[in-house]
Amino acid sequence: MSQETETVLDRRQLKRSLTLWRVLAIVAVVAALGALGIAGAGGLPERKQIARITVEGMITENREQLAMLKRIAEADHVAGVVLFVNSPGGTTTGGEALFEGLRRIAEKKPVVAQFGTVAASAAYIAGLGTDHIVARGNTITGSVGVIMQWPEFTELLAKVGVKMNEIKSGPLKANPSPFQPLDEQGRKTTEQMINEGQRWFLSLVASRRSVKTSEISGLEQGRIFSGREAQTLKLVDEIGGEFEAVRWLEDKRNVPKGLKVVDWKPKRASSLSALGMLGSAVLAGLGLDGERIGNVLGADPQFGGLGLDGFVSIWHPAKN
Repeated sequence: MSQETETVLDRRQLKRSLTLWRVLAIVAVVAALGALGIAGAGGLPERKQIARITVEGMITENREQLAMLKRIAEADHVAGVVLFVNSPGGTTTGGEALFEGLRRIAEKKPVVAQFGTVAASAAYIAGLGTDHIVARGNTITGSVGVIMQWPEFTELLAKVGVKMNEIKSGPLKANPSPFQPLDEQGRKTTEQMINEGQRWFLSLVASRRSVKTSEISGLEQGRIFSGREAQTLKLVDEIGGEFEAVRWLEDKRNVPKGLKVVDWKPKRASSLSALGMLGSAVLAGLGLDGERIGNVLGADPQFGGLGLDGFVSIWHPAKN
């Protein structure tokens, strides 16, 4: 056998060995992640910690997020919870679901909110679910109110020669509708529902903050407040950031000092399986960011975009 032939065979053997070790490395990663999952499920004891929950962007009722709140409530190694909020709001039911999930946690361990740049409307509802609210001095908060909006296309359809035909069981079915002018019945029914939602929101503020909402100028009309104004009006408790939030847990609720603050994130269904973890490892081996690809697909309307059906509790600056 020539030296050149031996060199080729040696290279082939080396490639096979490298491939084997790569496969074994991926299997080891999958096994390690699986072991971590077992530990998180109670297989191994975990160190005491403070859980950080982040609420950002548009708030909707999120089943994975609510399941995470339930896990935090049941986790013995979580001594306290910091809720970081940076959101203009979202659906009223989304805020309501968050509020209820946080109150269930508060039955077992202390929960404190830390408001970022904005924590308004449904995001403020989430803050009401905690035991103590810390806001930045310039945080935009408040905007206590409920809104329902829809476009009306009747004049546009008339201009392009399109007529909508409709047969319905009663005058209040699908009323209001973008395909007909708002009539008195539709307006009255919608206003009743909006007003009922507003009464619920105001009662939440009154009971959780121990204030009379009618005595706070502009509150019942949906105005926003800076963090400093909100503190003066007892809508938040303290000015500061996460340091002050953690200090409150330690000083006022006897959470051990020096605990690590650990981010908790909702589990994705795809990440729970060994196949999903293996797929991520393969993408990583190809130099691709599997999480980023998933986020892009999730943001595309064709792959399940965000919808805002129902009442909305959200703040946004007025446009000229």
